[in-house]
Amino acid sequence: MRQPLQIIVIPFRRLGDVIEYAVLHRADGSMWQFVSGGGEDNESPEDAAAREFSEETGICDGIALLLLDATATVPRTAFYPTEHWPKDLYVVPEYSFAVDLGDREIILSDEHDRYAWLEYEAAHRTLTWDSNRVALWELNQRLLRS
Repeated sequence: MRQPLQIIVIPFRRLGDVIEYAVLHRADGSMWQFVSGGGEDNESPEDAAAREFSEETGICDGIALLLLDATATVPRTAFYPTEHWPKDLYVVPEYSFAVDLGDREIILSDEHDRYAWLEYEAAHRTLTWDSNRVALWELNQRLLRS
């Protein structure tokens, strides 16, 4: 059962001095985003992030989630079904993570029809959601300083 929490996971890789981010396009044509989804049953945000990442990228083992500080909220009305959620819950917290894919290849689920490896500026312009752009900015800053 869907829980009132949302996650995003930013796949990234380094090619020499270049950092690229994988931005996914939804199969329904509605948006470009990072891996995203919600918690199920009693999952923690970390568990939901690992499961959603595996489901949406086909990468099931050896991932190390990096928890980012970026958080956001999403209106309850963006989700269905929510009848089992508390009636006084108006916004759902969104937690951000990243995964260094190295040389691994993404195998998309049916939820997405394509993806693009983009450098920071292009990824920032392509993303649909502000929360994805904020998390991308944070990750980019962290990677530039490491």
